[in-house]
Amino acid sequence: MKEKKDLLLVIDMQNVYLPEQEWACPSMERTSVVIRKLLDTCQFQEVIFTKFTAPEQPQGRWKAYNEVNQQINEDAWLNDITEDLKLYLNKGKVCEKPVYSSMKIPEVVQAAKKAGHIVLTGVVAECCVLATMMEAIDLGCPVIYLTDAISGQSEEKEAQIRALAESFAPMHTTVETSEEYLTE
Repeated sequence: MKEKKDLLLVIDMQNVYLPEQEWACPSMERTSVVIRKLLDTCQFQEVIFTKFTAPEQPQGRWKAYNEVNQQINEDAWLNDITEDLKLYLNKGKVCEKPVYSSMKIPEVVQAAKKAGHIVLTGVVAECCVLATMMEAIDLGCPVIYLTDAISGQSEEKEAQIRALAESFAPMHTTVETSEEYLTE
């Protein structure tokens, strides 16, 4: 098993993003396979799974957002981590967040500051992954953006966010596939 001094951040791999669901990310099943491979073949310094959970007292625009999405927010199954990744939760911890960026979670920030890199995986490329990447860059944390381990709401949106991540390379980001990452 390869040892990496990195933080593997598995962002919001929840049932609501599965194909056929309200917020489906078409490539999520591929993303899940890649994440499981990373978890099976690497020993990371730390693994954190994040999960969007609507707050009881949302602020600003989050109040309207959570009102519009109340039915989804109240469905425990939709908000749960996917079954195939639940088997891996013992490799890390699960942290809940009420906003897009995982960098709003103190445990994530602490782990990121100790890690060699933050390895971004999960959903949704154009929301939670993008917000996390931008805030990690602002905090001075080096980011690895794994193109085949991140899903968006369409191939076009995935490509747009990948291009944005590439625009920060090589100073702030490394953009590569999981295979490239595993062979380093």
